[in-house]
Amino acid sequence: MDTNDNHKDTDPKDTEQQGTEQQEATDSQEVTEQQESTEHTESDKPNVEDLLHDSEAIEGMYQNWFLDYASYVILERAVPSIEDGLKPVQRRILHAMKEMDDGRYNKVANVIGQTMQYHPHGDASISDAIVNMGQKDLLIDTQGNWGDVRTGDNAAASRYIEARLSKFGLDVLFNADLTEWQLSYDGRKREPVTLPVKFPLLLAQGVEGIAVGLATKILPHNFCELIEASIEILRGHTPTLYPDFITGGMIDVSNYNDGMRGGKVRVRCHIEEKDKKTLLIKDVPFGVTTAQLCDSIVKANDSGKIKIKKVTDNTAKDVEIEVQLQPGTSPDITIDALYAFTDCEVSISPNTCVIFNEKPVFLGTGELLRISTENTRELLRQELVIRKSELQEKILFSSLEKIFIENRIYRKIEECETFEAVIATVDKGLKPHKKNFYRAITEEDILRLLEIRIKRISKYDGFKADELMRRLEEELAEVEDHLNNLTRYAISYFKELLKKYGKGKERKTEIKSFEAIKATVVAAANQKLYLNAKDGFIGYGLKKDENAIEVSECSDIDEIIVFRRDGKCLVTKIQDKAFVGKDILHAAVFKKGDERMVYNLAYTNSQSGITYVKRFQVIAVTRDREYDLTKGGGKIVYLTANPNAEAEIVSVKLTANSSARLKVFDYNFADLEIKGRDIQGNILTKYPVKEVKLKIAGTSTLGGLDIWYDSTIGRLNTDGRGKHLGSFEGEDRILAIYNDGTYELTNYELVNRYDNLSFIGKFDPERIITAVHSDGKDFYVKRFKIETSTIDKKFSFITDNKGAKLMVVTLDRQPQVEVIVKKEKNKEETVTYDLDVIGELKGWRAIGNKLTAQKVVSIKLLASKSSYDVEKKNVGLEITNPDKIEPKSDDTDKNEDGPGNGQLGMF
Repeated sequence: MDTNDNHKDTDPKDTEQQGTEQQEATDSQEVTEQQESTEHTESDKPNVEDLLHDSEAIEGMYQNWFLDYASYVILERAVPSIEDGLKPVQRRILHAMKEMDDGRYNKVANVIGQTMQYHPHGDASISDAIVNMGQKDLLIDTQGNWGDVRTGDNAAASRYIEARLSKFGLDVLFNADLTEWQLSYDGRKREPVTLPVKFPLLLAQGVEGIAVGLATKILPHNFCELIEASIEILRGHTPTLYPDFITGGMIDVSNYNDGMRGGKVRVRCHIEEKDKKTLLIKDVPFGVTTAQLCDSIVKANDSGKIKIKKVTDNTAKDVEIEVQLQPGTSPDITIDALYAFTDCEVSISPNTCVIFNEKPVFLGTGELLRISTENTRELLRQELVIRKSELQEKILFSSLEKIFIENRIYRKIEECETFEAVIATVDKGLKPHKKNFYRAITEEDILRLLEIRIKRISKYDGFKADELMRRLEEELAEVEDHLNNLTRYAISYFKELLKKYGKGKERKTEIKSFEAIKATVVAAANQKLYLNAKDGFIGYGLKKDENAIEVSECSDIDEIIVFRRDGKCLVTKIQDKAFVGKDILHAAVFKKGDERMVYNLAYTNSQSGITYVKRFQVIAVTRDREYDLTKGGGKIVYLTANPNAEAEIVSVKLTANSSARLKVFDYNFADLEIKGRDIQGNILTKYPVKEVKLKIAGTSTLGGLDIWYDSTIGRLNTDGRGKHLGSFEGEDRILAIYNDGTYELTNYELVNRYDNLSFIGKFDPERIITAVHSDGKDFYVKRFKIETSTIDKKFSFITDNKGAKLMVVTLDRQPQVEVIVKKEKNKEETVTYDLDVIGELKGWRAIGNKLTAQKVVSIKLLASKSSYDVEKKNVGLEITNPDKIEPKSDDTDKNEDGPGNGQLGMF
């Protein structure tokens, strides 16, 4: 009410003045805010020194954070520790499984949940790690579908599969007394820093990890070989270790370099020739799945590197991939092509990086094994020390207990009125015996005596107590002996591990030397080479060129050698269409390093008009570089390419207006030596030449081709590796006799491969083959000559009965065998038989003559006594079989040693 009255009584002038004052105040406030805003804006302008300071701070922050992150990834995630060979996630999984262990299987999902108490990175990483360890079949017993490393099949979900620690893992991984502990990431639990592993686990399992700027790749090694190598180290020797993979296959370790950086191994699968149209792949290289292998084969076929009809994966319990070949395709060449162009062969580069003294270091596998062995020895010593202490304490208390009861010290304490008096009374009763104990008697010892119940005292048996103490003292003496002979004890420990767990863990990967496969040699001829000599074009895309002719088959990775009439020669990579110069005389697929290919050339020098002849090889050249064969310019009048250095006779015809008295004459290239391509050559004639034509085809001037057989890789070679089989030329053949009782005639191409041989050598149709074979019951001697002429086909010369087996085969003229036979009362007698006397010469299908009617224990081929055989000792490789046999047993055909596992001999 008062307010309204006051408002009504206000003077208008006063109102106007009040409004003016309010406006001035508002304007003043706006000016002040603008000034403050202006001052604030000016203060926010960037200062160069401040910017530089902030930049340095950010760089320092980035550097520190990056180093912290890199160190964490290296130390806590990717690289294993040298002490136990485990990554943190693996160690935490095993620790969690030990906590859960009750002898029964646990759901993997439960194991993952238990491990997440220690591992801060979630369930996915734990699941992957436990499946990886379970598939290695060493530390974890698995149940359910855990996938297959050979096929790439994934394991079932963690809620469907189960796991528990293996007996081996329980034996070698855990000992709480020797474990150093630390708090888990959240501080609620404690976990091991490392596990006290008494085995070279790192090398047995292998490991692969990628960290920041660092990687590790340690290949797995064989369980039994690691234990044997550890024993050798304890004995003061230096063993050699090579990888072994659960996928099997073959491995070439010639460049392993002890697993260090810069080394590599080549791994191959086994490929068998089922027949001339089918190959069987029996395993996969390490790190390759059957699906990847099949895809690589299909891809190589689609790109024309190999020629196959079909690939079928029949893998079930065992790996079996069937490769069906196209008609007319060589199985041997296809096998090499599979190794060259598909995942049938892979190269693996190891890199042994481990955490040592909290730093990543690079060590060889030999050094890793030495450190692991010494660590095992030290852990065994610590266990013995702990056990010794435990035994001493048991013996001490048993002695105290015996004195306390038998001397009735417990009765003397009945009169004591205080607890201190009780302790003093017991201590006084023990005093005469204290000198016999290994340490001083403490109050805690007396308190333990006082805790013995009356019931136990009343039933105390001194004889049993003495027997217990005797056993404890014997064990203590044994422990002290082990401590005094620690190396011997460590060797016994490793031997016991091998005996207990080594069965079924034999080497799966065969160590072999691989020959280098030249891709250009084994690549399938998937193209046709065409030549337009007039216009100077060459390639596999000239099919529609009307002036082009087909030269030969080729592959799209070949190189082509070209000779032109102007005397130029060049080698170029094959293309769809390439210009190499007009007036081409000769073009062919170039084989680098082929010393048998010789070119016979006649050319006329453009300046002097003199015609020269020369013979030369083109072994190595620079691609796409032109070489002048005419020494200063000229024109080729005659050229031949001779794959076996043939030297022909030519007819030389001079021009009609030539002043030469003899205008037609013959020339024999055999009179020329083979020299380099850059030589000028010998003068053929100084007169103008009209033409040079072939008159008589020649023969090789290099003689036969010397062939060797390298048994380590099962291949032929001309490099002098292995056994010399002889000099081959023309239609010469190789005779291969196999352990399964078949023989085969082949050509002497270097792509041929021979496995499971009893004999290989140059084929002589007049040589007599002598064989001792079994039809499953009796033994027969047969002598025969090779009557077939079909090459690359196997013929069996033993029976097809169950248990039939080839025992001995030889090409000696007068072969002898030493036979151990059983007589009455199981007495054995050694008899020598002349096989050339027993066996009659018959056809290769005949069964032969019976060797003996007595029971045969073993057959051994004796050294040749024929002088002819001794003189011809380097014409073949012969393998005989001295193994024992039991022909009357149902398991005769299961004998572990077959033909070919015996002595090497030459005939």
